[in-house]
Amino acid sequence: MSGSPRYSRSGRPRPVGSRRELAAWYAVRYSALALFVLALAHFSMTHFVYDPANQTAEWIIQMRWSSLLLRALDWSMLMIVLLHSFLGMRTVLQDYAPSRVRSVVLAALYLLAGLLAVLGTVVVVTLRVSASS
Repeated sequence: MSGSPRYSRSGRPRPVGSRRELAAWYAVRYSALALFVLALAHFSMTHFVYDPANQTAEWIIQMRWSSLLLRALDWSMLMIVLLHSFLGMRTVLQDYAPSRVRSVVLAALYLLAGLLAVLGTVVVVTLRVSASS
């Protein structure tokens, strides 16, 4: 069929118009791959590297959150989850929201994404690590 759109193996056609749409299309796919890797790393650390029987809230504050590397991994996973989920919601809204309210709803979505990213960053950066045992 020469007139049918070309579909990628992911099921959604690759955008051909705007560079911004193509960038968002790739961002969804790369963020999904990054989430897979980060989620496996998080699961491995939580269940194989450290003993789950010892993991209490106090242990997390003293051991996990005292490591800059583990904080960076947690922050990275949080930001990539936000990016992936909000790009997915953007796609759904573009596909199904009526055109007269689409721009307002997308603006609210972008505002919420920015607010959650700032809030998550503030929490990860400013959470105090207690020195008591």
